[in-house]
Order: sequence, then structure tokens, then C-alpha cells
Amino acid sequence: MITGSCLCAGVRYVIDGTIDEVSICHCGQCRKASGGGGIAVCPLPSSRFRLLQGQDLLREFRATPGKARVFCGRCGSPLYSCRDDLPDTLRVRLGSLDSPVTCANRYHIHVDSRASWDTLPEGEPRYPGARPTA
Repeated sequence: MITGSCLCAGVRYVIDGTIDEVSICHCGQCRKASGGGGIAVCPLPSSRFRLLQGQDLLREFRATPGKARVFCGRCGSPLYSCRDDLPDTLRVRLGSLDSPVTCANRYHIHVDSRASWDTLPEGEPRYPGARPTA
């Protein structure tokens, strides 16, 4: 079981299972939402995510129609995003994890719009825009 929380610890959650994929997005919206060079997320079935406390603290912002970015209304920590057309999938923000995780399946997306000061590690797959579907 993997645990996570926001900065003020008002929101706490658990993820059942493992983290099988890590996507690091470098688009302008993700940079603004994270305050950094990009945002690392793990897509997973929403059935594997369980909120333990803080439901009343959750707020959402929709910069893109059909996509909610969910955060703690007290401390502002980004927690996950979800799309209206994929209701069974969450994209959990890895910065909110409390448990250590490792995942070999890491890749970078929207690297063509990354910040000029952002450097990427060698050896990890990167895509100019979204990751192509198989």
C-alpha cells in the first residue's frame, strides 16, 4: 500500500498496488500548476485510490475543459487530476506521495514546450507532445 498526503496533512490517501507508470509533463499548464519544470504523475484506476481524510478540503480547478485538477483548499498541494471522459482513471501527483516508490517505466511528454532552463535526464523516453498511443 502506498500512502500520500498534502503539505498540511489535512488530506490523506492510500493507493492499492504499485506504481507502474510515471509520466513527467513539461507543458505550460503543468509548469504553472506545479510551480516547477513539470509535474510527475502516475495514471491509475480510480478504484485503487482511496481517500482517508480531507474530503471537505478538496477543491478543483479546470484550466482545460473536461479536466479537473484537484488540490487541497487549505495548503494548495496538487493531489491528482481526472478527465470527464475517463472517469475511471486518476493521474496522481507523485509529489504528494509519502511512501517511497520506484518505477522503471518513466517518460517525459510535451518536451517541446518545456521551460528554457529545464534539463532532462539522459536515457528516459521523451516525446515532443503527448505520448503516442500504441
